[in-house]
Amino acid sequence: MSEPNPTIPAVSVVVPVRNETGNIAPLVAEIAAALAGRSFEIVYVNDGSTDGTEAELLRLMAERPWLRQVKHARSCGQSAAVRTGVAAARGAVVATIDGDGQNDPAFIPTLIDALEQGAPRVGLIAGQRVGRKATGFKRLQSRIANGVRGAILRDGTRDTGCGLKAFRRDLFLMLPTFDGLHRFLPALVKREGFDIGYVDVVDRPRHSGTSNYGMWDRLWVGILDLFGVWWLVRRKKRVPQATEVR
Repeated sequence: MSEPNPTIPAVSVVVPVRNETGNIAPLVAEIAAALAGRSFEIVYVNDGSTDGTEAELLRLMAERPWLRQVKHARSCGQSAAVRTGVAAARGAVVATIDGDGQNDPAFIPTLIDALEQGAPRVGLIAGQRVGRKATGFKRLQSRIANGVRGAILRDGTRDTGCGLKAFRRDLFLMLPTFDGLHRFLPALVKREGFDIGYVDVVDRPRHSGTSNYGMWDRLWVGILDLFGVWWLVRRKKRVPQATEVR
């Protein structure tokens, strides 16, 4: 049996960001602390930032060989950034986390351990936020959106908007690609025949900056994506189990 390659990390943490200069250094330090003792890398996907995000990442990368940056020339959206990061990842297991600091990296080991314990049956461990640090109006919008999505897709998930997730890289790359992919991972993973696990995670206030993703600019796109995913789930065909007859 061959020995594991020490240059290939066991876990890749993918962080999509756009204009998050002030949040990068604190989050990198927290992720590294949470994964101390494990083989890991952090892959930041710079989604067309126009502030000092690139320079800040380059500064931090100079002393951190496990920190990488992949850059989009222009902003392509969160789902595209996540997919770019997963494609660039070297680890067999990928964890994702939002780059604004509201997700607590301390939960990443719990997600990874739950995924490994549930293998091969479990394909995704999804964080579900408690104590959300958002306005009442935004929480109401999320409850409505999650309620409608759950009623149509029946994916059993109360919070698909949480950035904390862990999954196998090869499974993720099998999924169909579209702009709202990151909001429908549970339904798409179940479509492939895998179970989903959940971990309650504590939401935190944003460290600095303002949100790059609004509600109204994605509302109608989200509705179209919802029915597109519903169609994909309905159209999934079972792979026939064939036995050779002799």
